[in-house]
Amino acid sequence: MTAAADLVLTNAEVHTLESPDETHEAVAIRDGEIVRAGRAFDVELLAGVETRVVDCDDRVVLPGFIDAHTHLPNVGRSLVHADLSVAESADDAVSLLEERASAVHDGEWVLGFGYDESTWDESRYLTRADLDAVSETVPVVAFREDLHTAGVNSVVLDRFGDEMDPEGVQTESGDPTGVVVEEAVDVLWEATEPGREEMTELVRAAQEYATARGVTGVHDMVRGSRAPEVYRDLAAAGELDLRVRINYWSDHFDALHETGLRTNHGDGLVTVGAIKTFTDGSFGGRTAKLSEPYADAPDETGQWVVSPDELAELVAEADDADYQLTAHAIGDEAIETVLDAYESTADPASARHRVEHVELASDDAIERFAELGVVASVQPNFLRWADEGGLYDARLGGRRRQTNRYRDLLDAGVNLAFGSDCMPLGPLLGIDHATDHPNPDQSLTVTEALRAYTSGGAYAGFDEDRLGGIEPGATADVVVLHESPWEAESIRDVDVAMTVVDGRVVFEALD
Repeated sequence: MTAAADLVLTNAEVHTLESPDETHEAVAIRDGEIVRAGRAFDVELLAGVETRVVDCDDRVVLPGFIDAHTHLPNVGRSLVHADLSVAESADDAVSLLEERASAVHDGEWVLGFGYDESTWDESRYLTRADLDAVSETVPVVAFREDLHTAGVNSVVLDRFGDEMDPEGVQTESGDPTGVVVEEAVDVLWEATEPGREEMTELVRAAQEYATARGVTGVHDMVRGSRAPEVYRDLAAAGELDLRVRINYWSDHFDALHETGLRTNHGDGLVTVGAIKTFTDGSFGGRTAKLSEPYADAPDETGQWVVSPDELAELVAEADDADYQLTAHAIGDEAIETVLDAYESTADPASARHRVEHVELASDDAIERFAELGVVASVQPNFLRWADEGGLYDARLGGRRRQTNRYRDLLDAGVNLAFGSDCMPLGPLLGIDHATDHPNPDQSLTVTEALRAYTSGGAYAGFDEDRLGGIEPGATADVVVLHESPWEAESIRDVDVAMTVVDGRVVFEALD
């Protein structure tokens, strides 16, 4: 006799995403696995006395969203500290920091996350003068959204200025402005890194935020953090509400290698991912490495955060030790440099080496992605900078039309994985952007964009056999939407009705 299901979702529009027209009416879940998908009558036969049967009232059921590039603790930090992403000006940002300053204990850091000056009428970084207005006695830091730039007050400069890379400390007439970039920012991350108790608080807040947006799995970029420990603590306690694939920064490589932890080691809920490295910086900080100068800084072509020689050495060593690699590369020169390093490995396709961001890729680079089988891990929410008059226009001029070439990548046969980089975290926002690209010839269909946020992320994490689809034998990670993204007037405004991870309902808003 067939065992009863634990959960049945019925009277639904279930999309497997295998083809645009393939739908079912219901799906049954048992022991964390999908056991049947098909007609409501057939699936409901698995409903037993203790089965929870959910009438979806014609809502859409999809595979759960996999965010292939996150910094989950930073989502928690934005929720707990000052959320500067809502600031519409420098004055707004200062006000939010002042509000946070009034809430912290004496002597504690005042932290804000996520400001984006490119959206302000007065497009400028937050400076020492701005942040001294918040406090002249305790350290104040405002992290820009890309995490490559931060503003600090005089207290921070006095305490930590000598530890910062001089190249990353911006000056005016010889005096620090309070704006720091790249390696100089690393000092701030080390100084403010949360302990285990605080990290637990941040991860709990972040996973609640993520599951409310239909996220069932994340690929988290981790460096010098208690986050991996906390993920495993929560998993052991049955309190981790999404899957976490940990991509460890390259300075963890030796420790991982020595302890025998390899790519894909884990229990299915918390898994070792890739070795993560940088090449260049960001367009916001004019540190992305370009083959031609910036439009608004004719003497600048960006900078190497990790030199090409150092990158090649790391790639060779980690690949030889059977690790997947993933490299941050935004500018065209940086992207080519990463592909050069991957091309020298034995089998980059089998290793599923990745490039993060891929914001300015040449025709040649796109062909090489396809030939080498390298995964393009991209962030469609970055397209808010791609409109005329936006950040890309300011930094790149006419080259902005060559940014974020999702259609070209997909048509070339490149494996495409979508993520958010937490700017902000939200798959439906990214899908909306990708289907309405500022460069229309680069737009994707709704189905293609959904696949990039489901099966695309699964493939990038070696999980395509169990995640990213809805069929018997697949792991039961699904999301229920109140509206169809194929029919919604605004995909970004579609609400999540339910999120299920490993067969367990972790978010519910059916009313």
